[in-house]
Amino acid sequence: MDIIAAIATGQATTAIGIVRVSGEGCFALCDRLFRPLSGQRLLETAPRTMVYGDVLDAAGSPLDRGLLVRFPGPHSYTGEDSAEFHCHGSPVVLRELLSTLFALGARQALPGEFTRRAFLNGQMDLTQAEAVIDLIDAETAAAAKNAMAQLDGALRRPLEQVQDALLDITSRFYAVVDYPDEDIEDVHPEAVASALAQSDAILTRLLGTCQRGKLLKSGVRTAIVGRPNAGKSSLLNALAGYERAIVTEVPGTTRDTVEESVLCGGVLLRLIDTAGIRDTEDMVEKLGVERSRAAIETADLVLAVVDTSRPFSSEDETILTMAARQRRWILIGSKSDLPSAPMSLAAWERGQNPPAAVVTLSSVTGEGFDQLEATIAALFPAGDPKDAGSLLTDQRQEDAVRRARDAIRRAREAMTAGLTPDAVLTDAEDALDALGELTGSTAREDIVDRIFSRFCVGK
Repeated sequence: MDIIAAIATGQATTAIGIVRVSGEGCFALCDRLFRPLSGQRLLETAPRTMVYGDVLDAAGSPLDRGLLVRFPGPHSYTGEDSAEFHCHGSPVVLRELLSTLFALGARQALPGEFTRRAFLNGQMDLTQAEAVIDLIDAETAAAAKNAMAQLDGALRRPLEQVQDALLDITSRFYAVVDYPDEDIEDVHPEAVASALAQSDAILTRLLGTCQRGKLLKSGVRTAIVGRPNAGKSSLLNALAGYERAIVTEVPGTTRDTVEESVLCGGVLLRLIDTAGIRDTEDMVEKLGVERSRAAIETADLVLAVVDTSRPFSSEDETILTMAARQRRWILIGSKSDLPSAPMSLAAWERGQNPPAAVVTLSSVTGEGFDQLEATIAALFPAGDPKDAGSLLTDQRQEDAVRRARDAIRRAREAMTAGLTPDAVLTDAEDALDALGELTGSTAREDIVDRIFSRFCVGK
């Protein structure tokens, strides 16, 4: 493969900037652009060790003073010879170094090309490659830990267990069919049935993590709903830590959904502040109300806000009834810093779908926010640390695992029905194909292209 190079630390001014280089012959190229202060040649220095020296321009003049580390293949990220320049983070210096590398024969790396080479060189499978981008994009500690565990092979290992079992089944079937005169042990239906059952259980367990994995990666879509002036925007601002939404005493100030991402109880919430729900003749406000109703229906969590300083109204009743139709919702009594009106929220705790909690709080004083955070953390637990890496976080992964599991179940049904071995063999091979697509061993080129297109240049 040719030599590729890219800035790995973005275009902004930073304390340190990194330029990555990879490909056969990259050490000789880097040797022309780096002069160790020790007086050694670059190839004489120890691999995987930072070397201090001058970074040179095309004319051989010092451009910067920094560090260079080289990683001989195959023991490198890409599986081939690669190196990194660690310079001062001036965009001018980094661009000049990159331009010099190009002038000497390297080319600009494509988005994700370093990781793609790692995949092509057998350094990782597709689940690990996807974990790299998940680790880069992680917005919570739990998401980062799950991605790191997957990068370490936590998802690959159970898949390999299923693949090995299926390969053992298919190879034994083929051996018996293709070489009937050889002394090959017959296929034992009990052993095959047991292997298929175990594989079914493993894939079913993985599929059970999909919802949690998607919420961990993408966040919990959370609708804040209530009648006008209930304190919805104040709640959003308090959770966000700044004035994200306009707050006034005029009812109907929020006429469209306002979105913000926040961490609450260690959970990433995609907050949606909605327009106050009420009957209105104002066309603009009416559109906002319609969007509020749609936000409730698509939310993973609903925060239903009731102003405790005003009497409970029919509008509050309607809103709480809508919220109670959702799987997860929290009833919030707002403005606890003001004198409370005669009302009771306790009756909703005994409804058909009671709220996860009734939380009375004040966005002014901060009272009650500890309880809100604790409730949300309990609704979306981080899970056992030992489970890190076992969560399916991507629709592609879910689809492939589901197809593999369905094929295994068809094979089990074929055995139960007493069908010929070739029927079982066909379904087992379908399962292997689905798992191969997931890990990358049989994935189509367009699927691989789509995965690596999500990466930034330099990774």
